[in-house]
Amino acid sequence: MSLKGQKTTTTSMDWDQFKSLISKLERDGENKYCLLISIGVFTGLRIGDLLQLRFSQFETGETFTIVEKKTKKTRKIKINQDLKSILIRIKEKMSIADSNQFIFINRYGTKPIDRSWINVSLKRIFKKYNIELEGNISSHMFRKTLGNRVLKLNNYSNESIVLLMELFGHSSMAITKKYLGIREKEILGIYDSLRL
Repeated sequence: MSLKGQKTTTTSMDWDQFKSLISKLERDGENKYCLLISIGVFTGLRIGDLLQLRFSQFETGETFTIVEKKTKKTRKIKINQDLKSILIRIKEKMSIADSNQFIFINRYGTKPIDRSWINVSLKRIFKKYNIELEGNISSHMFRKTLGNRVLKLNNYSNESIVLLMELFGHSSMAITKKYLGIREKEILGIYDSLRL
């Protein structure tokens, strides 16, 4: 249950905001969050799956496979070349020797960082870099940023919605449209279509 006045809908970042943010995070040495946001957006993985990733998964080929924690489904991920470049640079900057360690390891080096800490940190980062979004800032925006980028590049085609439906593991196009805020935009567009 949300508090009165609290934003509960997570939004997405504009692609230019995303590119600018990861560039600034890398420049400022916010390496862990540069990787988190980059990998989150480029893979569309849920936060629980992101936190289990290891550097070695990105070093053995063009793809890697995971079993999603929420759905228990096996998912094959293609590693985008821009993402691979970011990973190589940041791994070197972080002086990571053991590729089998978690990418998002806690400060004690014992396990992945906590997902609630990530959402607090994302709010701090967005405030620091003066990035304002309409909805709530959380790790969920990584998937939505990917989805909205794919839709925009494909002129909001039904085919892109079907592909995103499969990628996100949704059971229908209607769910994917609602998830990405398309349905609401379509409904609000009805008002603009009225003419005298």
